[in-house]
Amino acid sequence: MQRIGIFYAVLFSFLAGDVALAAEQSKSRDGSEDADRNAAVSGHSVKSGVHKKDAERIDVRGRKAATLASSATKSDTPLIETAQSVSVVTRNEMDIRGVLSLNQAVRYTAGITPDLRGGIGTRYDQFLLRGFSVPTFLDGLKLQASPTGYAEAQTDTFRLDRVEILKGPASALYGQSSPGGLAALSSKLTTSQQFYGGVNTTGGMFDLYRVDADVGGFATKDGSVRYRVYGTVNGQHTQLSKTGSRRFSISPVISFGGDGPTTLTLLGNYQYDPESGTYGGVPLVGSLKRAAFGYLPRNFYDGDVGVEKFNRKHGSFTYIFNHRFNDDWSFSSRGRYDDIKVVQRSTYDAGYYIDEANGIVPRYAYGTNEHVHNLAFDSQFKGHVRTGPLSHTLMFGYDYMWQQAGEVYTSGTAPDLNVLHPDYHMFFPDQEVGARYKADSHQIGAYGQDEIHWHGLVLNGSLRNDWYRSHQLERLSGSDTRQRSSQITWRASGLYHFKFGLSPYISYSTSFQPQSGLVSNDGGRTLRQADPSIGKQLEGGLKYQIPGTQVLFTAAGFHIEQTNVLVSVGSLPYSTQSGKVHSDGFEFEAHADVYKGLMVTAAVSVQKVHDDSTGKPLIQSGKGNASLFAFYTMPSGPLKGLGFGGGMRYTSKAYGGEADYGSAWVPQYALFDGSLRYDLSQLSPSLHGWTVAASVRNLFDKHFVSNCLAYASYGQAFCYYGERRNAQASIGYAW
Repeated sequence: MQRIGIFYAVLFSFLAGDVALAAEQSKSRDGSEDADRNAAVSGHSVKSGVHKKDAERIDVRGRKAATLASSATKSDTPLIETAQSVSVVTRNEMDIRGVLSLNQAVRYTAGITPDLRGGIGTRYDQFLLRGFSVPTFLDGLKLQASPTGYAEAQTDTFRLDRVEILKGPASALYGQSSPGGLAALSSKLTTSQQFYGGVNTTGGMFDLYRVDADVGGFATKDGSVRYRVYGTVNGQHTQLSKTGSRRFSISPVISFGGDGPTTLTLLGNYQYDPESGTYGGVPLVGSLKRAAFGYLPRNFYDGDVGVEKFNRKHGSFTYIFNHRFNDDWSFSSRGRYDDIKVVQRSTYDAGYYIDEANGIVPRYAYGTNEHVHNLAFDSQFKGHVRTGPLSHTLMFGYDYMWQQAGEVYTSGTAPDLNVLHPDYHMFFPDQEVGARYKADSHQIGAYGQDEIHWHGLVLNGSLRNDWYRSHQLERLSGSDTRQRSSQITWRASGLYHFKFGLSPYISYSTSFQPQSGLVSNDGGRTLRQADPSIGKQLEGGLKYQIPGTQVLFTAAGFHIEQTNVLVSVGSLPYSTQSGKVHSDGFEFEAHADVYKGLMVTAAVSVQKVHDDSTGKPLIQSGKGNASLFAFYTMPSGPLKGLGFGGGMRYTSKAYGGEADYGSAWVPQYALFDGSLRYDLSQLSPSLHGWTVAASVRNLFDKHFVSNCLAYASYGQAFCYYGERRNAQASIGYAW
């Protein structure tokens, strides 16, 4: 049945594409391609109705403006006309700040609780948005999380063209998702340049090395076939002793159709991470709270060199098909297959001491061998129609996701560690197999959206139905769990765009997330699979864009409720679905990329995230953040081409759970970053294309705890030290 479902999903996508092509062949050409090119070159959008079509084509012809985003509506829409909070991190900003991971990319975004594993757990991108963990989408398709363990993708940021952070529930267009929102990543694709490329080499602290290359252009004289290849080789020791990471990645792209009405883009990627640091931490006592012996150093490692292993292989293939019937109607389809293998072994401290005075901590040892196959498809028709004075942008689509995963879990005993005199070459007995999992899941969604324009008024309504089912089998114990559910989600919003640049708006949106576990409403007499948790958000705000510029200011207030949350019943093997989580807050952001040589991003957020089942905040959630980053490039004079800037990022205190002494609160902290860049062609024309750059994070090497996880009921409490000062410099050549 799984193969049949996959077969029909693929077949329908390509049949729809064939119908689109057949319909186009019956129509005569009307010169719309020239109009499209003119709109793309001008970079401007016109009012009401037509502006969105032009915006969509800008994405095809050149780099998308920072004031456009597609994540909220699945169409390139000016942010000033988007009735939902969206933050954009451009390629230019990532380059200036020297971003090496998604965690680093989102640090200057309002509503983020960053670096949940501090500067230690870098093999995954872990942060909270408005108090919730959020999924990641790459090129419009979800990067599905492993259902049983650790085989999850991590996208190297060098291959990205931009990052969009969509805030609030978004299931009306994306299916199962988080109440906090989602992260939408966009790959570098082919462009309209005949030949281009660049090579960049980077070195830095903790033995950082990187070589990044990107080359592309026309494969045919008329540009009907285009290509692009980018890749990286990089590695670095972590801030912990005895650990490091390495990565090899290559991503070829080829596109057919040039600037015509029908295009097909094929994107491949292979990423090999032979090692990726550690996933451990430090006990809360000795990091957040003073121990009898004092505090643990920031380079303390709780693992063992002979045991530590993390090997990830990730291959993927993506297609993106677009067809424009005429000036009003179009069809698009995209799909991706991911194959992820992870082999890991680890040992970590138990989060408490058996002899605190002498620094003796017990440890656990475990390992996993996982293999995950993921498929995702999304296809949609878009059209523009008029009904009297109203202009409608319509979208009808369906998507499909499938996943099959297998895991072998092992565990074993581990020798205690003396944290004052650690030995990282101890004897560990062989681990024994503790579980053999096999899991598969399917999701089918059908959705529609109508965006209505009347003068400056923009109304948006989205409606979706999802059908989800999953099956997980643990072969050793014989445990067999199944889940089947369907859910309707929707979104409605209104915005008015005044001619002088102000846009007040209000929106309401919903989400759902499947949950695994058994639930009982009658004290355990009858058990059933958990229903999905439900999220809903009311958001209102103001946006202001200085006319004719890319300077944008946004302010928003929001109220999020998540219901049907699982609440454990003591140590019993079932839960109730009586939990409710609230997230209330205010956010402000300002962006200028780039205005008169100045790039600025500023953010302020205040939030309160409360879990009714515990009477406490949601664990690891913070109370807000604030940041400012500015970068200025000298336009003239003897220092022409020199860019310099810096930033401050403040994170308020965060709730780390319940320790044996009470609630654990991670203190607030403020960090400073700096960046420099110089165009060497200003020294000599012979150096045209050469650029040198430098950046530093945590400039003053502040010692801080980034986050904690404390569980008093289990007697365990872990914390994670934040990233130490980390400086890097690079030299690059582009053509």
